[in-house]
Amino acid sequence: MPLEPPAHRLPRNRLAPLALALAALLSACASTTPASPNLPETPIPTEWSSAAPYAPAKADTASLAAWWQGFNDPQLTALVTQALQNNTDIRTAQAALLQARALRDVSAAGLGPRVDTSASAQRSKSGGGQAGNLFQAGFDASWEPDVFGGNRSALSASDADVGAATASLGNVQISLAAETAINYLQLRGLQAQRLIAQGSVAAQRETLQLTRWRAQAGLASSLDVEQGIAASEQTAAQIPSLDTGIAQAASSLAVLTGQSPGVLRSALATAAPVPQAAGDLALAFPAETLRQRPDVRAAEHRISGALARVAQADAARYPGFQISGSLGLRALTLGTLTGGASVANALLASVSVPLFDGGAARAQVRAQQAALEQARLGYQATVLIALKDVEDALVSLQGNRERLTRLQAAAEAAGNADLLARQRYASGLIDFRAVLETQRTLLSTQDSVESTRASLSTDHVRLYKALGGGWTRALELSPEPPA
Repeated sequence: MPLEPPAHRLPRNRLAPLALALAALLSACASTTPASPNLPETPIPTEWSSAAPYAPAKADTASLAAWWQGFNDPQLTALVTQALQNNTDIRTAQAALLQARALRDVSAAGLGPRVDTSASAQRSKSGGGQAGNLFQAGFDASWEPDVFGGNRSALSASDADVGAATASLGNVQISLAAETAINYLQLRGLQAQRLIAQGSVAAQRETLQLTRWRAQAGLASSLDVEQGIAASEQTAAQIPSLDTGIAQAASSLAVLTGQSPGVLRSALATAAPVPQAAGDLALAFPAETLRQRPDVRAAEHRISGALARVAQADAARYPGFQISGSLGLRALTLGTLTGGASVANALLASVSVPLFDGGAARAQVRAQQAALEQARLGYQATVLIALKDVEDALVSLQGNRERLTRLQAAAEAAGNADLLARQRYASGLIDFRAVLETQRTLLSTQDSVESTRASLSTDHVRLYKALGGGWTRALELSPEPPA
């Protein structure tokens, strides 16, 4: 599926090359040469440079729609769902969408005739004469034939604004889901690190007690005791810092879900493993994948709106036509207004031709053409950023996978070394410094394993976000226009 802006009818042939250039943008995944000199070079790879070890050839768009369910964590799913329903940013984007839809209806109403009704009662007296009454009621209608398409172009621009607002709502929802998931994963990672720190403190204090007994027996020095105290207290000092991070993550989750900070602390107090995503992450070719991103869709709609506004500004340079008419009743008494009243009607057709405006109409066309150029360049920048987001997430994912594999092997070896060191120290075969070194190594490697495991899950979230995951869900949650 080619990644290209939507096609539109342009106001004059002089804009046709620009439309062809927009339609050709990123039309072939394997080509990096622009189809028109009006477009800068935009390299589009035929495949992700880091996707081969992990991705099949065809994208699974269904799994991207609600990617958070792939972590198989009910609490994560509940938090994301709650955030999508209650977050204030979501409500703001929904209100902006409703506003865009209402303004679109205003533009649509301008294509049809306008009918007004009026009624009046007048009592007047001139000089010494007798006072008289006059009652009137009638209808006025007017219609402006859209000969040069200015009103239709305004409606097309409003349609594009609705599309951009819908895509912006989707972008807010996708970002919110990703931010909620990342905060949750970080919280679980900090809880896992806290458990490791607690276990290390318990092991170090057990070794410290043994050192104190050996010092009382003259088998160890007071230096060993002091080093053991310093090591255990240094490890214990990490726990308050981890508690702070856990509390802050819980508060962030509460705010993201539309609640007061601190509400979720008790619900998330029980530690749980860091949820892991499925290993077979689905990707497709860039053009097919990136079309799911709401920011790319929004950029396409902005081009559509800019094209329509160029046509609207161009139509304003040509004559305008208007047909109006009125039908009214006049009577001296209110009772005779509906029977016996005189009927007055009028029909007027008019045309207005701009003769001299100091070049304002032409300048307005140029201004809209410049806005179109900005939208075109913004679209290209959005596509390049989308490519970078996916590539960066894939590179980070690949690196953390390799890092986690090696850290797990290192943690297993460090655990065995710690067990052997404590056994030999209890038997008096090694000194206390060897025990301290193995305990520090074990704590460091275990902490790195949990940190990398959380980073790996976060990489999955960022990759799903970069691929536009959640876009279908965003459309489902879009508010419908009022009946």
